[in-house]
Amino acid sequence: MSVTPAILWRNARVVPCTSIATAATVQADAIVTDGARIEWVGREAMLPAALRERCRSVHDLGDRLVTPGLIDCHTHLVFAGDRAAEFAERQRGVSYEEIARRGGGILSTVHATRAAGTEILLDAARPRLDALLREGVTAIEIKSGYGLTLEAEARMLEVARELGRRHGVFVRTTYLAAHAVPPEFSGRSAEYVRVLARDWLPELARRGLVDAVDIYCDRGAFSAADAVVLFEVSRELGLPIKMHAGQFADVGGVEVATRFTALSCDHLEELGAGDATRMAAAGTVAVLLPVAYYTLGQTKPPPVALLRREGVPIAVATDCNPGTSPCASLLLAMNMACRLFALTPEEALAGVTHHAAQALGLALGRGSLAPGAVADFVIWDLAAPHELSYWTGINRCHAVVRGGAMQ
Repeated sequence: MSVTPAILWRNARVVPCTSIATAATVQADAIVTDGARIEWVGREAMLPAALRERCRSVHDLGDRLVTPGLIDCHTHLVFAGDRAAEFAERQRGVSYEEIARRGGGILSTVHATRAAGTEILLDAARPRLDALLREGVTAIEIKSGYGLTLEAEARMLEVARELGRRHGVFVRTTYLAAHAVPPEFSGRSAEYVRVLARDWLPELARRGLVDAVDIYCDRGAFSAADAVVLFEVSRELGLPIKMHAGQFADVGGVEVATRFTALSCDHLEELGAGDATRMAAAGTVAVLLPVAYYTLGQTKPPPVALLRREGVPIAVATDCNPGTSPCASLLLAMNMACRLFALTPEEALAGVTHHAAQALGLALGRGSLAPGAVADFVIWDLAAPHELSYWTGINRCHAVVRGGAMQ
């Protein structure tokens, strides 16, 4: 046993979130941390005497609610410019897909992002990240996908890494060059996929910039065959994969993603029963993105009852991006997941903790309060865990502990 000093966090109402069931109830009243890790969770009355002796510091949390640090497992946080004008167009009845055909949509942000230097991208992203951190986010996924050249994609991923360093937050980077076909490859999407898979991805992986690989597999985007090309290279490099799938149409992406044991498939408004079965068998998390659904005015929600029935883990994320989800509030995404997709508050909380960690391949170290986990947790001025999905426009985060240190 370690003999280093430990910290006792007492007089708390601890919600461990090791499962959906434990996202509903208070399970303990004390946590002991040793450096950046949790050593013990339980009732203080049961704290072993030897461990109590090692607790050189004690924090009384005033009977406040404590949950794991929140995890935003799907964001496009790094970009330049905005697409507010497109929002106005959609309000006048122009569809998202029509705007994209006109040269707007993702390619509009690509032009702005390519023109922006590192510091401009950092300065633009920091307020968005700060807003999430104030709500108790302690880990976040940040995708590339607005560069669509080797160096522009590298710059986005480098900015994501730098945001983690400057803000003291855990960042997982995801390579999403298969987000749209850039103008210089217009009409040559298959060639573009070969280049981004076989040339760019190995180089970016060599630079240590890629934690996972993603593709936008949908009508008007990339095909299931394109995904196979990308995922085969990802597998050779030992990189886990994810997929934007079934937002507008089912084009066979989920079948391919589960064949490659994807960490997650995200969006899923269009999902067949067979695909849900495949996801459950592969351990693939369904990441629901209710803010994009709301912003686009979609009317067919993901089949949550089917996902429940098949036992597919469900996560919730902001999808923070300039076009379809201009949102930097994971708490709002939780509320929308309940109201628009009929998740229970317990499912929503598990979706931004335990299941969000699974969606990033982090289930063994983050997203729950258990011995051995990273000591990331949030202290809330709330009476019960379901209030996290209830309030909108009010942030009841009292304090955040990251890596065992009060922020």
